[in-house]
Amino acid sequence: MSLILNIDTSSANAYVFLADGEQLLMAEQNTEQKNHASFLEPAIQRLFKAAGLSMKQLDAVAVVSGPGSYTGLRVGVATAKGLCYALQKPLIFLNTLELMAKAGKETNPGKTVFYCPMIDARRMEVFTALYDFSLKLIEEPQALILTETSFEAYLKDNTIIFSGDGSTKFKTICKAENAVFSPVNYGVKQILEASVELYSKNKFEDLAYSEPFYLKEFFSNFKIK
Repeated sequence: MSLILNIDTSSANAYVFLADGEQLLMAEQNTEQKNHASFLEPAIQRLFKAAGLSMKQLDAVAVVSGPGSYTGLRVGVATAKGLCYALQKPLIFLNTLELMAKAGKETNPGKTVFYCPMIDARRMEVFTALYDFSLKLIEEPQALILTETSFEAYLKDNTIIFSGDGSTKFKTICKAENAVFSPVNYGVKQILEASVELYSKNKFEDLAYSEPFYLKEFFSNFKIK
């Protein structure tokens, strides 16, 4: 099998999983978003100590690379890249929206069902994408300002499962009968399945040039005087 360290700091909760293939060995969680940076490296050390393993035994490091929290993504990706560089191990990137779509399909399967994960990006904006019943990408990931007519053309002939914390905003304005809103979110299962699949296909990132998938530029109110 493959020993993979999985990192997810893309949202309010941070997770690190040590897994042998799809078998979870050890896990740690942090629920304080502002402390993800201080949590991550000690948590990784604790995982290996509890498992009685050395980091040199790793086959790869996988990290949820976005979209999501700007600061969280930077923390997770920087840590993953640092480990891969030091240990000379391959780096795997996991897409947040794809993980959410996988979870949506497992809960609500169907040949006329589309999956639309939505991540809250403040106000009426979301990070989103659209996938068909086979999880083929229909609409590319984008930062979208929601309106009553969003996804109108697809909703005419298809049921769309909207999920994620951004979908609650769309629920308040969407009037389409084919729109279904689901509380399902991705978890350990989807992360482990995705990382193993990409590892088996040798789909690794370039350590020198890989960056978090922010989806939109970060803007700060900070000004130099």
